[in-house]
Amino acid sequence: MLFLLNDVVLNLETAQLAQPVATGRFKALSMSFVEKLGRELFSEEPLLHRQHPERARRISSLIVLKQPQINAALFVSPARGCDEGLVQVRYAQISFEVMGLLYERQQHGGLTTVEADRQVWRRLAA
Repeated sequence: MLFLLNDVVLNLETAQLAQPVATGRFKALSMSFVEKLGRELFSEEPLLHRQHPERARRISSLIVLKQPQINAALFVSPARGCDEGLVQVRYAQISFEVMGLLYERQQHGGLTTVEADRQVWRRLAA
């Protein structure tokens, strides 16, 4: 399964997500707890999705386990070491076609922050 975290498309192992042990272990976690965890991670390292790909996969997997319809998350931290409450979070459900396009561009080195923003997050002014 493909998951967009900020401006990086991650290929999550769907078999690992579906394991009964994994789903049972994380069933008690709420989505608000998962979001808080993501805020903490991105407050410590605003470029987590680039600097620590395994941590990025784990938080993305937790999001998918709690909300399977979500396949994109944006965590924006104003500075390293900031208060976790300052980290902004957005979620999205991206079509298969757009996700495929983003993944293909990433594979060829053409996926930029601006391109991800234009296609999904639409934060930048036109």
